[in-house]
Amino acid sequence: MQVLTPIFDPHFSESSYGFRPGRSAHDAVRQARQYVEEGYRCVVDIDLEKFFDTVNHDMLMARVARRVQDKKLLTLIRAYLTSGIMHEGVVQAHTEGTPQGSPLSPLLSNILLDDLDKELERRGHCFCRYADDCNIYVKSTKAGERVMASLTRFLEKKLRLKVNGKKSAVDRPWIRKFLGYSMTWHRKPKLRVAPESVHRLKAQIKEMLRKGRGRSLPRVITDLALLLRGWVDYFRLVSVKAAFELFDEWIRRKLRCVLWRQWKTPRTRAKRLMERGIDQIRAYTSVFNGHGPWWNAGASHMNQAVPVQWFAQQGLVSLLAEQRRLARLS
Repeated sequence: MQVLTPIFDPHFSESSYGFRPGRSAHDAVRQARQYVEEGYRCVVDIDLEKFFDTVNHDMLMARVARRVQDKKLLTLIRAYLTSGIMHEGVVQAHTEGTPQGSPLSPLLSNILLDDLDKELERRGHCFCRYADDCNIYVKSTKAGERVMASLTRFLEKKLRLKVNGKKSAVDRPWIRKFLGYSMTWHRKPKLRVAPESVHRLKAQIKEMLRKGRGRSLPRVITDLALLLRGWVDYFRLVSVKAAFELFDEWIRRKLRCVLWRQWKTPRTRAKRLMERGIDQIRAYTSVFNGHGPWWNAGASHMNQAVPVQWFAQQGLVSLLAEQRRLARLS
């Protein structure tokens, strides 16, 4: 990969951003927003079905051989592609696809999809591609439908790749997502977190809290902070902050719910509430209110007993505050 990258990378398209030196997903997202601001307010969102599992070896090797003449190296790459995997003690040969997780696979995917990039450039399209995620920006739905149909034929006939019809679509950029981001409908669109990205993070947090049952809340918060810092760093380009604020509230409520469950009995819950400044009558009224943990986690007695400041002292990352900090630094 270190030897091949300088050979191939200088010839790749300027609109290709995935797994390339000096380029990132953020660059692709910024460029996508710029296209929409320039008036290309319809997107052709192409999703390749099981791309890394369906790459045709002969098609790929033919493109590698365009710039690599060393037969030993070509033989080595072919052997790498066909080496197969060990499953339950039995080697299963690979007849197509590239091994996922390998440092060489992203470069090979860019080599194959460079033909797609060159075709889009030849047609004069505005597009952004990050690995197998490609968005083409046009000015009307009819134009988008024509592009979708012609590119589907090109990919299936020329590169033997299948377009996933269920996940691909011609739509408005603020309805679709690109690399986890979406944007607003304004003339100068603002970047926001795509709803799917929010749902995915919520699922991760729920699973983390489920596995963390029985552990002290400060330890759970320490592990959670690592996940949240990485997530907000990726989404630091977002201008619409509402998702961060709502997410902060949701996370705190989930953690208060964990505390309420850990306290278990009404007597323990009343004791803990009183230790945290709730008067005795209110504490006992609260623990016998007949509602479940989630309701109590959002009630005023838990908000007062476990305030925002307490979470900050335990090291919980505020997505909104962290995003603002990263925005100032950038």
